[in-house]
Amino acid sequence: MELWDIYDRNKKPTGRTMERNHWTLKDDEYHLTVLGAVCTPDGRYLITRRVMTKAWAPGAWEVSGGGCRAGETSEQAIRREILEETGLDVKNASGGLVFTYHRENPGEGDNYFADVYRYVCDFAPEDVKIQKEEVLDWKLATAEEIEKIAKEGEFLHYDSIRRIFA
Repeated sequence: MELWDIYDRNKKPTGRTMERNHWTLKDDEYHLTVLGAVCTPDGRYLITRRVMTKAWAPGAWEVSGGGCRAGETSEQAIRREILEETGLDVKNASGGLVFTYHRENPGEGDNYFADVYRYVCDFAPEDVKIQKEEVLDWKLATAEEIEKIAKEGEFLHYDSIRRIFA
């Protein structure tokens, strides 16, 4: 069972945890998620396509991300998620946290903060090793190509994270 820390509205840990995807948060409680864009030195972004077996948004394009486990920092979480989903280790890449946003979903038990990271990393296509349980496909795309995918309604969280593609 994976546990997530519960945070207050100031993004401070409360000392309590919740079970992953067990949406019972009170309206003034939050969990922490992470999203991370990996950018090549020439300005293309590694994006992945979700497997078709996902309950939410199957087949949609996205950047790596996921939940921050209990006791884990957001930077540890995004490095883990990028490594798990793409096989790329960004610990020596330039970049880091760009911004945080939050969502409140009153009465749904799913309020969250999202720490958004951007790393610049030089890698070869053969370095990408997708996690087949999570990722159907991957590609390198320019900011303009990602915006086009988003306008077609096929890129997750675009309106919330588009600043990382600048």
